[in-house]
Amino acid sequence: MNAPHNVLHRNAQGAVDSAPRHRNALRTANSAPTQVRTAAELAGRVLLASLFLVSGVGKIGAYAATAGYMEAVGVPGALLPLVIATEVLGGLAVIAGWQTRITALLLAGFTLLSALLFHNNFADQVQAIMFLKNVSIAGGFLLLAANGAGPLSVDGRKRG
Repeated sequence: MNAPHNVLHRNAQGAVDSAPRHRNALRTANSAPTQVRTAAELAGRVLLASLFLVSGVGKIGAYAATAGYMEAVGVPGALLPLVIATEVLGGLAVIAGWQTRITALLLAGFTLLSALLFHNNFADQVQAIMFLKNVSIAGGFLLLAANGAGPLSVDGRKRG
């Protein structure tokens, strides 16, 4: 009788071995969550990028106020179109899973730069939390850059 994949057994040399007896046992154990993983990758991309998409579109509607805020902290308001393009186009690229690794790296850098420029008053608890939020989002983008978009993406279809 075959031992389940998680039971210790003796290998050909008589030593205790925790490896599965069947090659497919480990594959079977790991294939069950594949659909959950695929759905989570898509949902994670949508959740991570939606902040940027909504923020970028919001900046269009509040263009003058946003440019004034940027200038108040020493960032030229003339950079606002680049900021909007980065947020909207970067958000759409991440949601679609197009050029995901490079886009995620760029958005991680953008997010860290934003944290340093706009949320650097650590005496203000709200600003300190906003800084840490940006750092956390950058961490999510780095994970996305390391792991890719997954199969439900433009990048995944190119490989598949």
